[in-house]
Amino acid sequence: MTERTLPPGPPSGRRGPRTVLLRGGAVYSPADPFATAMLVEGEHVAWVGSDGAAEAYAGVADEIVELDGALVTPAFVDAHVHATSTGLALTGLDLTGSPSLAAALAAVTAFVAAQDAPGGVLIGHGWDETAWPEGRPPTLAELDAAAAGAAVYLSRTDVHSALATSALRALTAGLAERPGHSADGPLTRDAHHAVRQAALARLTPEQRRRAQRATLARAAELGIGSLHECAGPEISSEADVTALLALAAEQEGPEVFAYWGELGGDGRTGVETARRLGAVGAGGDLFVDGALGSHTACLHTPYADAEHTGTSYLSAEQVAEHVVACTEAGLQAGFHAIGDAAVTAVLDGVRAAGERLGAGRVKALRHRVEHAEALDDKSVAAFAELGLTASVQPAFDAAWGGPDGMYVQRLGAERAAALNPFAALLRAGVPLAFGSDAPVTPLDPWGTVRAAAFHRTLDHRISVRAAFTAHTRGGWRAIGRDQDGVLVPGAIASYAVWAADELVVQAPDSRVAGWSTDPRSGTPGLPDLTPGRPLPACLRTVVRGRTVHLAG
Repeated sequence: MTERTLPPGPPSGRRGPRTVLLRGGAVYSPADPFATAMLVEGEHVAWVGSDGAAEAYAGVADEIVELDGALVTPAFVDAHVHATSTGLALTGLDLTGSPSLAAALAAVTAFVAAQDAPGGVLIGHGWDETAWPEGRPPTLAELDAAAAGAAVYLSRTDVHSALATSALRALTAGLAERPGHSADGPLTRDAHHAVRQAALARLTPEQRRRAQRATLARAAELGIGSLHECAGPEISSEADVTALLALAAEQEGPEVFAYWGELGGDGRTGVETARRLGAVGAGGDLFVDGALGSHTACLHTPYADAEHTGTSYLSAEQVAEHVVACTEAGLQAGFHAIGDAAVTAVLDGVRAAGERLGAGRVKALRHRVEHAEALDDKSVAAFAELGLTASVQPAFDAAWGGPDGMYVQRLGAERAAALNPFAALLRAGVPLAFGSDAPVTPLDPWGTVRAAAFHRTLDHRISVRAAFTAHTRGGWRAIGRDQDGVLVPGAIASYAVWAADELVVQAPDSRVAGWSTDPRSGTPGLPDLTPGRPLPACLRTVVRGRTVHLAG
C-alpha cells in the first residue's frame, strides 16, 4: 500500500471536506461486488466502483492511496469489551497461557519484583486451572509467598472469580461475611465483586489512562473502529466509564459506546445512571449469572463436576422490572446470561415486560443478551420472537470447546456440544453482534470470525461472510445504527485496509464445497480463514475518515 498527497491547487473559495481516493485493490461492498476503488469525502463514503471509473476523481482528491492489491473492508466492531481491564492485561501481568500453577506463581513473583514503586494494588488476569497439570488454583499461602506480602488481585480468565492476597483481603471491608468468600481459595459472587472493587478503586488516574490508551491503540492496530464498553458497578466504576469516554473523545482512535449494567431498587436507578454517564444502554454486564469456568453460570441441572447448579443473581421478575424501566425511558436494556437457567430468566422477564407494555414496544428497542451460550431450540425461537440481540463471543468456543475442553469438564459432552449455536440463531433471524469480552479472550477480530466459521461443533458453524457481518454491521445494528458498518455511498467512512492472500467465499460446512472464487457468484470475497493459515495483517485503520492506525 502506497499513498501520495496531491499539492494544493489554486485558491477557489471555501474548500469542502477532505477527499481520499483508494484504488488498485479490492473493496468489500454490497454496492459493487467487483469494486476495486473507493472515494471518501470527509467522514463519509462518497463512491465505490472500478479503477477505470476512479480516474474521474483522481484530479480532485486531496490524497490518493494506491492499495497495491490490498483489501478494504468496514472496520470491525467489538461489541463487548472491558477497556481498563484489557489494558491492564496488555501492559501488566497477563497469566493467559501459563502452562502450570508453578509457572503462574513464578510470574507473580517476577511481576511484583519488577515494580519500581512498591505499594498500592497490583492487578493481573488470565489464570485458568483447568489446563494446569496440578489441576487446582494456588492456596492463599502459596499466593502470599509468591507476592512477597504485596496486595495483588488476579482475575480468573472468565473474570467471575479471582485470587486475592491477604494484603488485598485486608483492604476489603466485610469480605469474610460475603457470599462467595473462601478463606483459602478463589473468591466468587459478592466476595469477588467486593475485592475487585477494592482493587480497581486503588488505581491511580494515570494507571487507568495508560491502560485505556493501550486498549484503544491495540484495537486500532487490529482494524477495530468501534468498541462497546460493558461497564457496571460490579465490574468497573462510574469514574472508569467517564474517563474512557473522555479519552476516546479527545484522541483519534476507535469510537467507544458505553453500557452501564446496574439494576437499582425499582429498576430505574440504573437507567438514570446510564443516562447521566452518556451510556447507550442500561445493560452490558448486568449479571443474571456468572460463568461456566467458575461454576457460577446458572443451570437447570447440576454441573457434571460439581453438585450444584451455579449462581442466580437476578430473577425473572427483576429482569422484567428493568426491561420495563428501560423501555419506558426509550433506552436499551441488556443482561449477562450464560447458563440455560439464566437465559430462561431473561426470556421470561422480557416476555412479562412485553405483556405489560406491549410486545411491539419492547421489541423495538432490541434489548441485548450478552454471551447467551446455553440455548436450545425453544430459547432460540424466543430470542427471535422477543426481538433480542445476541451479543456473543465465538472465541469462547475456540478456547473452551471441543472434546477435551473446559465445557466438557463442566457439563459433559452432550450439553457442551449444544453451546453457542450460532447457525441456529441466524436461521431464526436473531441479530448477532460479535465481541471478545476482552480481557476474557483477546481482541482478535479475524480470529473471532474464524472461530465462528470453524466452530468446534459442526452444526453451529456459519459462513465467513455471515460471521464477518456479525463482527462489523452487527455491532452497529446492536446500537440501532443500521446504516453503518458497510461501505456504500453515504455510510460512515470507518474502514480498514488489509494485506491478504487470495480472496474466497467460504461455506460453513466442510461436507459441501468449502470455498469458491467464481466471479459469477457476484459475492465479494474475504480472506481464507482456514485454521493454520495466517490471519490478515492490518495496514491502515480509519475512523470517520481519520486515520487512527498506519502500519510502519
